[in-house]
Amino acid sequence: MSELAVTQQVSVRVVNFVLFWCALIVVSSAYVTTPLFSVFENTFDVSKTMSAWTSSSFSFFYAVGFLLFGPLADRIGRKQIIVFGMISLSLITPMIALANSLGSLVVLRGIQGFVASTFAPSALAYAFDVIPSKKIVTTIGFISFGYVTSGIFGQVLADALYQWGSWHVVFLVFGGLYLITLLAVLFVLPTPERLGHKEGIKFYLYHSKLIFKQRNFVLIFIITITLLLTFMGMYTLLGSFLSNEPFNLSDKEILGVRAIGIIGMLISPFVGKIVGKIGVLVTLRVGLLFAALGLILLGIGSNIVFLIAMSIIYVFGISLIFPAIMVLIGKLGGERRALANAFYAFILFFGAMLGPIVAIELLGVISSYFITFFILSLLLVGSGILSMFIKV
Repeated sequence: MSELAVTQQVSVRVVNFVLFWCALIVVSSAYVTTPLFSVFENTFDVSKTMSAWTSSSFSFFYAVGFLLFGPLADRIGRKQIIVFGMISLSLITPMIALANSLGSLVVLRGIQGFVASTFAPSALAYAFDVIPSKKIVTTIGFISFGYVTSGIFGQVLADALYQWGSWHVVFLVFGGLYLITLLAVLFVLPTPERLGHKEGIKFYLYHSKLIFKQRNFVLIFIITITLLLTFMGMYTLLGSFLSNEPFNLSDKEILGVRAIGIIGMLISPFVGKIVGKIGVLVTLRVGLLFAALGLILLGIGSNIVFLIAMSIIYVFGISLIFPAIMVLIGKLGGERRALANAFYAFILFFGAMLGPIVAIELLGVISSYFITFFILSLLLVGSGILSMFIKV
Protein backbone atom coordinates (compact mmCIF):
# COMPACT_ATOMS: atom_id res chain seq x y z
CA MET A 1 0.00 0.00 0.00
CA SER A 2 1.51 3.30 -1.02
CA GLU A 3 1.77 6.31 1.26
CA LEU A 4 -0.83 8.12 -0.85
CA ALA A 5 -3.22 5.17 -0.57
CA VAL A 6 -2.89 5.28 3.21
CA THR A 7 -3.96 8.89 3.36
CA GLN A 8 -6.93 8.11 1.10
CA GLN A 9 -8.13 4.92 2.82
CA VAL A 10 -7.37 5.72 6.46
CA SER A 11 -6.63 9.15 7.88
CA VAL A 12 -3.05 9.59 9.03
CA ARG A 13 -4.47 11.01 12.26
CA VAL A 14 -6.42 7.80 12.84
CA VAL A 15 -3.33 5.68 12.21
CA ASN A 16 -1.35 7.94 14.57
CA PHE A 17 -3.95 7.50 17.31
CA VAL A 18 -4.08 3.71 16.98
CA LEU A 19 -0.27 3.47 17.05
CA PHE A 20 -0.21 5.81 20.07
CA TRP A 21 -2.82 3.67 21.86
CA CYS A 22 -0.96 0.44 21.05
CA ALA A 23 2.28 1.89 22.41
CA LEU A 24 0.49 3.17 25.52
CA ILE A 25 -1.39 0.00 26.43
CA VAL A 26 1.34 -2.51 25.48
CA VAL A 27 4.19 -0.80 27.31
CA SER A 28 1.96 0.03 30.31
CA SER A 29 2.22 -3.62 31.30
CA ALA A 30 5.90 -3.07 32.03
CA TYR A 31 4.92 -0.71 34.84
CA VAL A 32 1.72 -2.14 36.35
CA THR A 33 3.48 -4.03 39.14
CA THR A 34 5.67 -1.09 40.25
CA PRO A 35 3.03 0.34 42.65
CA LEU A 36 2.15 -3.22 43.75
CA PHE A 37 5.55 -4.29 45.11
CA SER A 38 4.43 -3.88 48.74
CA VAL A 39 1.21 -5.78 47.94
CA PHE A 40 3.13 -8.77 46.58
CA GLU A 41 5.61 -8.45 49.44
CA ASN A 42 2.80 -8.91 51.98
CA THR A 43 0.65 -11.34 49.95
CA PHE A 44 3.45 -13.83 49.24
CA ASP A 45 5.62 -13.00 52.31
CA VAL A 46 8.75 -12.16 50.33
CA SER A 47 11.37 -9.40 50.37
CA LYS A 48 11.04 -6.16 48.42
CA THR A 49 13.85 -7.28 46.10
CA MET A 50 11.97 -10.51 45.33
CA SER A 51 8.71 -8.67 44.70
CA ALA A 52 10.58 -6.40 42.25
CA TRP A 53 11.09 -9.44 40.01
CA THR A 54 7.42 -9.17 39.01
CA SER A 55 8.59 -6.12 37.08
CA SER A 56 12.10 -7.22 36.15
CA SER A 57 11.02 -10.56 34.67
CA PHE A 58 8.65 -8.74 32.31
CA SER A 59 11.38 -6.28 31.31
CA PHE A 60 14.00 -8.99 30.74
CA PHE A 61 11.87 -11.17 28.47
CA TYR A 62 10.41 -8.06 26.84
CA ALA A 63 13.95 -7.07 25.92
CA VAL A 64 14.90 -10.57 24.71
CA GLY A 65 11.77 -10.76 22.56
CA PHE A 66 12.87 -7.75 20.50
CA LEU A 67 15.81 -9.72 19.13
CA LEU A 68 13.42 -12.35 17.79
CA PHE A 69 10.43 -10.30 16.68
CA GLY A 70 12.49 -7.57 14.98
CA PRO A 71 13.80 -9.97 12.28
CA LEU A 72 10.46 -11.83 12.18
CA ALA A 73 8.66 -8.56 11.45
CA ASP A 74 10.92 -8.14 8.42
CA ARG A 75 10.19 -11.65 7.17
CA ILE A 76 6.49 -12.06 7.98
CA GLY A 77 5.23 -8.49 7.94
CA ARG A 78 5.03 -5.73 10.55
CA LYS A 79 1.25 -5.65 10.95
CA GLN A 80 1.04 -9.45 11.12
CA ILE A 81 3.49 -9.52 14.03
CA ILE A 82 1.56 -6.76 15.84
CA VAL A 83 -1.68 -8.75 15.43
CA PHE A 84 -0.03 -11.91 16.78
CA GLY A 85 1.17 -9.95 19.79
CA MET A 86 -2.26 -8.53 20.59
CA ILE A 87 -3.87 -11.99 20.36
CA SER A 88 -1.22 -13.40 22.71
CA LEU A 89 -1.58 -10.54 25.20
CA SER A 90 -5.37 -10.95 25.21
CA LEU A 91 -4.88 -14.58 26.28
CA ILE A 92 -1.91 -14.47 28.67
CA THR A 93 -2.75 -11.29 30.62
CA PRO A 94 -5.97 -12.57 32.30
CA MET A 95 -4.10 -15.77 33.21
CA ILE A 96 -1.76 -13.72 35.43
CA ALA A 97 -4.74 -12.95 37.68
CA LEU A 98 -4.89 -16.69 38.49
CA ALA A 99 -1.32 -16.84 39.85
CA ASN A 100 -1.26 -18.24 43.40
CA SER A 101 2.46 -17.85 44.16
CA LEU A 102 5.19 -15.34 43.48
CA GLY A 103 7.00 -17.89 41.31
CA SER A 104 4.04 -18.44 39.00
CA LEU A 105 3.42 -14.68 38.88
CA VAL A 106 7.03 -14.00 37.86
CA VAL A 107 6.93 -16.74 35.18
CA LEU A 108 3.64 -15.49 33.70
CA ARG A 109 4.92 -11.92 33.73
CA GLY A 110 7.97 -13.11 31.80
CA ILE A 111 5.74 -14.74 29.17
CA GLN A 112 3.64 -11.59 29.00
CA GLY A 113 6.75 -9.49 28.47
CA PHE A 114 7.98 -11.78 25.71
CA VAL A 115 4.77 -11.55 23.65
CA ALA A 116 4.44 -7.83 24.39
CA SER A 117 7.77 -7.32 22.60
CA THR A 118 6.03 -7.87 19.25
CA PHE A 119 4.92 -4.24 19.01
CA ALA A 120 7.92 -1.98 19.54
CA PRO A 121 10.35 -3.40 16.93
CA SER A 122 7.52 -3.56 14.38
CA ALA A 123 5.93 -0.17 15.02
CA LEU A 124 8.71 2.16 13.84
CA ALA A 125 9.34 0.20 10.62
CA TYR A 126 5.56 -0.06 10.05
CA ALA A 127 5.21 3.71 10.40
CA PHE A 128 7.92 4.29 7.78
CA ASP A 129 6.06 1.84 5.50
CA VAL A 130 2.63 3.51 5.60
CA ILE A 131 3.04 7.15 6.66
CA PRO A 132 4.01 9.90 4.17
CA SER A 133 7.63 10.92 4.72
CA LYS A 134 6.75 14.55 5.47
CA LYS A 135 4.52 13.41 8.37
CA ILE A 136 6.69 10.62 9.77
CA VAL A 137 8.27 12.74 12.53
CA THR A 138 4.81 13.56 13.88
CA THR A 139 3.89 9.88 13.86
CA ILE A 140 7.10 9.03 15.73
CA GLY A 141 6.12 11.71 18.25
CA PHE A 142 2.75 10.04 18.85
CA ILE A 143 4.30 6.56 19.20
CA SER A 144 6.87 7.96 21.59
CA PHE A 145 4.12 9.79 23.49
CA GLY A 146 2.49 6.40 24.04
CA TYR A 147 5.75 4.89 25.24
CA VAL A 148 6.61 7.62 27.74
CA THR A 149 3.04 8.15 28.97
CA SER A 150 2.75 4.42 29.65
CA GLY A 151 5.35 4.80 32.39
CA ILE A 152 2.90 6.76 34.51
CA PHE A 153 -0.39 5.62 32.95
CA GLY A 154 0.37 1.97 33.73
CA GLN A 155 1.25 2.73 37.34
CA VAL A 156 -1.74 5.00 37.94
CA LEU A 157 -4.31 2.68 36.32
CA ALA A 158 -2.90 -0.37 38.13
CA ASP A 159 -2.90 1.46 41.46
CA ALA A 160 -6.47 2.70 40.92
CA LEU A 161 -7.71 -0.77 39.92
CA TYR A 162 -6.01 -2.31 42.96
CA GLN A 163 -7.60 0.22 45.33
CA TRP A 164 -10.98 -0.38 43.65
CA GLY A 165 -10.74 -4.17 43.69
CA SER A 166 -7.56 -6.24 44.02
CA TRP A 167 -4.30 -6.90 42.19
CA HIS A 168 -6.10 -9.64 40.24
CA VAL A 169 -8.46 -7.03 38.76
CA VAL A 170 -5.48 -5.20 37.24
CA PHE A 171 -4.68 -8.08 34.89
CA LEU A 172 -8.30 -8.90 34.09
CA VAL A 173 -8.95 -5.31 32.97
CA PHE A 174 -5.74 -5.13 30.95
CA GLY A 175 -6.69 -8.39 29.23
CA GLY A 176 -9.95 -6.77 28.10
CA LEU A 177 -8.09 -3.68 26.89
CA TYR A 178 -5.78 -5.85 24.78
CA LEU A 179 -8.79 -7.52 23.16
CA ILE A 180 -10.20 -4.11 22.21
CA THR A 181 -6.77 -3.07 20.89
CA LEU A 182 -6.60 -6.24 18.76
CA LEU A 183 -9.85 -5.27 17.04
CA ALA A 184 -8.54 -1.75 16.35
CA VAL A 185 -5.32 -3.12 14.83
CA LEU A 186 -7.19 -5.63 12.67
CA PHE A 187 -9.83 -3.29 11.28
CA VAL A 188 -8.25 0.18 11.36
CA LEU A 189 -4.53 -0.10 10.58
CA PRO A 190 -3.80 -0.46 6.84
CA THR A 191 -1.76 -3.42 5.64
CA PRO A 192 1.31 -2.46 3.57
CA GLU A 193 1.75 -4.16 0.21
CA ARG A 194 5.45 -4.52 0.83
CA LEU A 195 6.42 -8.20 1.06
CA GLY A 196 8.44 -9.49 3.97
CA HIS A 197 12.17 -9.95 3.51
CA LYS A 198 13.45 -13.52 3.37
CA GLU A 199 16.97 -13.00 4.66
CA GLY A 200 18.35 -15.63 7.03
CA ILE A 201 20.25 -15.46 10.30
CA LYS A 202 23.59 -14.75 8.57
CA PHE A 203 22.09 -11.58 7.08
CA TYR A 204 21.08 -10.32 10.53
CA LEU A 205 24.37 -11.25 12.13
CA TYR A 206 26.23 -9.39 9.39
CA HIS A 207 24.12 -6.26 9.73
CA SER A 208 24.24 -6.46 13.52
CA LYS A 209 28.03 -6.25 13.32
CA LEU A 210 27.74 -3.23 11.04
CA ILE A 211 25.40 -1.50 13.50
CA PHE A 212 27.71 -2.02 16.48
CA LYS A 213 30.73 -0.87 14.46
CA GLN A 214 29.13 2.57 14.10
CA ARG A 215 30.20 4.91 16.89
CA ASN A 216 26.89 6.78 16.74
CA PHE A 217 24.89 3.63 17.50
CA VAL A 218 27.21 2.56 20.32
CA LEU A 219 26.81 5.97 21.97
CA ILE A 220 23.04 5.93 21.46
CA PHE A 221 22.75 2.47 23.02
CA ILE A 222 24.85 3.46 26.06
CA ILE A 223 22.59 6.48 26.58
CA THR A 224 19.52 4.29 26.09
CA ILE A 225 20.31 1.90 28.95
CA THR A 226 20.27 4.79 31.45
CA LEU A 227 16.78 6.00 30.51
CA LEU A 228 14.42 3.36 31.88
CA LEU A 229 16.98 2.30 34.48
CA THR A 230 16.61 5.73 36.11
CA PHE A 231 12.87 5.96 35.35
CA MET A 232 12.01 2.59 36.89
CA GLY A 233 14.45 3.20 39.71
CA MET A 234 12.94 6.57 40.56
CA TYR A 235 9.33 5.37 40.53
CA THR A 236 10.24 2.22 42.47
CA LEU A 237 11.49 4.42 45.32
CA LEU A 238 8.91 7.19 45.02
CA GLY A 239 6.10 5.40 46.87
CA SER A 240 8.13 4.60 49.99
CA PHE A 241 9.85 8.01 49.79
CA LEU A 242 6.51 9.82 49.94
CA SER A 243 4.97 7.54 52.55
CA ASN A 244 7.74 8.28 55.08
CA GLU A 245 8.72 11.44 56.95
CA PRO A 246 8.38 14.34 56.24
CA PHE A 247 5.58 13.69 53.69
CA ASN A 248 3.55 10.82 55.23
CA LEU A 249 1.30 10.60 52.16
CA SER A 250 -1.49 8.05 51.88
CA ASP A 251 -1.78 5.58 49.00
CA LYS A 252 -4.34 7.79 47.25
CA GLU A 253 -2.13 10.87 47.63
CA ILE A 254 0.86 8.97 46.22
CA LEU A 255 -1.35 7.90 43.31
CA GLY A 256 -2.11 11.60 42.72
CA VAL A 257 1.60 12.49 42.68
CA ARG A 258 2.28 9.75 40.11
CA ALA A 259 -0.61 11.00 37.96
CA ILE A 260 0.56 14.62 38.03
CA GLY A 261 3.81 13.52 36.41
CA ILE A 262 1.87 13.07 33.16
CA ILE A 263 2.02 16.88 32.81
CA GLY A 264 5.69 16.51 31.91
CA MET A 265 4.78 14.11 29.11
CA LEU A 266 2.39 16.41 27.28
CA ILE A 267 5.30 17.73 25.24
CA SER A 268 5.78 14.38 23.45
CA PRO A 269 3.39 14.87 20.49
CA PHE A 270 5.13 18.16 19.71
CA VAL A 271 8.71 16.92 19.89
CA GLY A 272 8.65 16.43 16.11
CA LYS A 273 8.20 20.18 15.65
CA ILE A 274 10.88 20.89 18.26
CA VAL A 275 13.31 18.60 16.42
CA GLY A 276 12.49 20.48 13.20
CA LYS A 277 13.36 23.81 14.81
CA ILE A 278 16.41 23.07 16.96
CA GLY A 279 17.65 19.74 15.60
CA VAL A 280 17.54 16.22 16.95
CA LEU A 281 20.86 16.33 18.81
CA VAL A 282 20.05 19.57 20.63
CA THR A 283 16.66 18.10 21.58
CA LEU A 284 18.39 15.01 22.97
CA ARG A 285 20.89 17.03 25.01
CA VAL A 286 18.25 19.40 26.40
CA GLY A 287 16.16 16.40 27.43
CA LEU A 288 19.10 14.79 29.25
CA LEU A 289 19.84 18.09 31.01
CA PHE A 290 16.26 18.48 32.30
CA ALA A 291 16.01 14.81 33.32
CA ALA A 292 19.30 14.88 35.25
CA LEU A 293 18.40 18.18 36.94
CA GLY A 294 14.96 16.97 38.02
CA LEU A 295 16.35 13.73 39.43
CA ILE A 296 19.21 15.45 41.31
CA LEU A 297 16.81 17.87 43.02
CA LEU A 298 14.09 15.29 43.67
CA GLY A 299 15.48 14.10 46.97
CA ILE A 300 16.59 17.35 48.58
CA GLY A 301 13.32 19.12 49.38
CA SER A 302 10.83 18.53 52.17
CA ASN A 303 8.13 20.52 50.37
CA ILE A 304 5.70 18.35 48.43
CA VAL A 305 5.03 21.03 45.80
CA PHE A 306 8.77 21.30 45.10
CA LEU A 307 9.07 17.51 44.86
CA ILE A 308 6.17 17.28 42.42
CA ALA A 309 7.70 20.07 40.31
CA MET A 310 11.02 18.20 40.15
CA SER A 311 9.30 14.97 39.13
CA ILE A 312 7.54 16.86 36.32
CA ILE A 313 10.87 18.34 35.17
CA TYR A 314 12.44 14.87 35.16
CA VAL A 315 9.54 13.39 33.18
CA PHE A 316 9.63 16.39 30.79
CA GLY A 317 13.28 15.66 30.05
CA ILE A 318 12.63 11.94 29.49
CA SER A 319 9.76 12.89 27.15
CA LEU A 320 12.17 14.86 24.96
CA ILE A 321 14.78 12.10 24.92
CA PHE A 322 12.70 9.15 23.69
CA PRO A 323 11.41 10.69 20.42
CA ALA A 324 14.82 12.22 19.73
CA ILE A 325 16.51 8.81 19.95
CA MET A 326 13.80 7.21 17.81
CA VAL A 327 14.30 9.88 15.14
CA LEU A 328 18.07 9.36 15.30
CA ILE A 329 17.71 5.60 14.83
CA GLY A 330 15.24 6.11 11.99
CA LYS A 331 17.67 8.45 10.21
CA LEU A 332 20.87 6.54 10.90
CA GLY A 333 19.45 3.04 10.44
CA GLY A 334 18.59 3.19 6.76
CA GLU A 335 17.70 -0.31 5.54
CA ARG A 336 18.81 -1.62 8.95
CA ARG A 337 16.25 0.59 10.70
CA ALA A 338 14.07 -2.24 12.04
CA LEU A 339 17.09 -4.21 13.29
CA ALA A 340 18.62 -1.11 14.92
CA ASN A 341 15.27 -0.35 16.56
CA ALA A 342 15.12 -3.92 17.89
CA PHE A 343 18.54 -3.49 19.54
CA TYR A 344 17.45 -0.10 20.91
CA ALA A 345 14.32 -1.60 22.45
CA PHE A 346 16.29 -4.56 23.85
CA ILE A 347 18.80 -2.28 25.56
CA LEU A 348 16.09 0.13 26.73
CA PHE A 349 14.20 -2.58 28.59
CA PHE A 350 17.34 -4.30 29.80
CA GLY A 351 17.80 -1.03 31.65
CA ALA A 352 14.19 -1.25 32.83
CA MET A 353 14.92 -4.71 34.23
CA LEU A 354 17.87 -3.35 36.19
CA GLY A 355 16.09 -0.21 37.43
CA PRO A 356 13.99 -1.54 40.36
CA ILE A 357 16.73 -3.93 41.53
CA VAL A 358 19.51 -1.31 41.35
CA ALA A 359 17.38 1.31 43.14
CA ILE A 360 16.34 -1.04 45.97
CA GLU A 361 19.87 -2.37 46.46
CA LEU A 362 21.37 1.15 46.41
CA LEU A 363 18.88 2.36 48.99
CA GLY A 364 19.57 -0.69 51.15
CA VAL A 365 23.31 0.02 51.13
CA ILE A 366 23.17 3.83 51.37
CA SER A 367 19.95 4.30 53.42
CA SER A 368 19.49 7.74 51.88
CA TYR A 369 16.87 8.61 49.25
CA PHE A 370 18.73 11.77 48.24
CA ILE A 371 22.04 10.01 47.58
CA THR A 372 20.24 7.21 45.72
CA PHE A 373 18.46 9.72 43.47
CA PHE A 374 21.76 11.57 43.06
CA ILE A 375 23.61 8.44 41.92
CA LEU A 376 20.83 7.66 39.42
CA SER A 377 21.05 11.22 38.09
CA LEU A 378 24.80 10.83 37.52
CA LEU A 379 23.99 8.17 34.92
CA LEU A 380 22.03 10.79 32.98
CA VAL A 381 24.84 13.31 33.38
CA GLY A 382 27.20 10.74 31.85
CA SER A 383 24.74 10.20 29.01
CA GLY A 384 24.65 13.94 28.41
CA ILE A 385 28.43 13.99 28.06
CA LEU A 386 28.36 11.04 25.64
CA SER A 387 25.69 12.75 23.54
CA MET A 388 28.22 15.46 22.66
CA PHE A 389 30.15 12.89 20.61
CA ILE A 390 27.23 11.81 18.42
CA LYS A 391 27.56 13.19 14.90
CA VAL A 392 24.81 13.21 12.26
